[in-house]
Amino acid sequence: MDSDYDVKTRVTGLEQLKIGQSGQGCLVVIHAPLHADLGRLHTLAKEITTIGRGRDNDIVLPSDCVSRRHSRLERRNEALFVVDLASTNGTYINDEAQPVRERPLERGDRLRIGDTIFKYLSGSDIEVQYHEILFRMTVTDGLTNISNRKQLDATLLEEIPRARRHNRDLSVLMLDIDRFKHINDTYGHLAGDSVLRGLAAILQKRLRPNDRLGRYGGEEFCAILPETALANAAKIGEELRAMVEAYAFVAEDKRINVTISIGAGSLGEGMDMADLYRRADEMLYEAKRTGRNKVCH
Repeated sequence: MDSDYDVKTRVTGLEQLKIGQSGQGCLVVIHAPLHADLGRLHTLAKEITTIGRGRDNDIVLPSDCVSRRHSRLERRNEALFVVDLASTNGTYINDEAQPVRERPLERGDRLRIGDTIFKYLSGSDIEVQYHEILFRMTVTDGLTNISNRKQLDATLLEEIPRARRHNRDLSVLMLDIDRFKHINDTYGHLAGDSVLRGLAAILQKRLRPNDRLGRYGGEEFCAILPETALANAAKIGEELRAMVEAYAFVAEDKRINVTISIGAGSLGEGMDMADLYRRADEMLYEAKRTGRNKVCH
């Protein structure tokens, strides 16, 4: 194995945050290729902190999406600047489409380097911020910033009894990106991540405030639609399908054509959460089996 993949990075515990230095700050990993890295915290005590794949960096990211010397963080008076070091894949802040060359970081900013996303914490209440992030990570997907599977399950466990109690409809859409492996293989995993983030944003804009959108797993998404009959859920699904097909996904100046297949299911007599998921997933499989880029219900 390449020596640049030998991780040498200082990870601190919360007891080391109680230092009373509001200017120090830290980075918390909120999305990473390895699940074990989630929540990992890196203090920023030095004037310059380097980030990259090379083992001589202060924060080492062992990924082929990260350059050997990717970027650095510089403390300038009271501000912390991120500086890209002419990296191959760029350094990004929040959901901006264009990489940054040099930019001050604001409290709460998300810093994306390769396939890792950090959250920047600063101020005198870092410990409180850290606990808030850990809680949010239990219900939110770090890459797309929408609900994760755990939160989807919790929502259905509330909505199913409510629907039965008030004799109301409840439907679920299962949405899957068609040939997502081909996108990753052709354009790279960073482009694939960009498509996942873009898709989440598109879907979220069309759905109603009381609907719950989440990442079910991998390239599969789920939308929980309270007070929605199956026929109306299928109509919403068709609108989402058409929006995605017409949208110009762009990664590294290349247009990526994306379509989705959708399965719709509704709550029936005697069905529980697993049954509702299964019904929508069966319809998703039917959409895939019969040609993709369509809605089945």
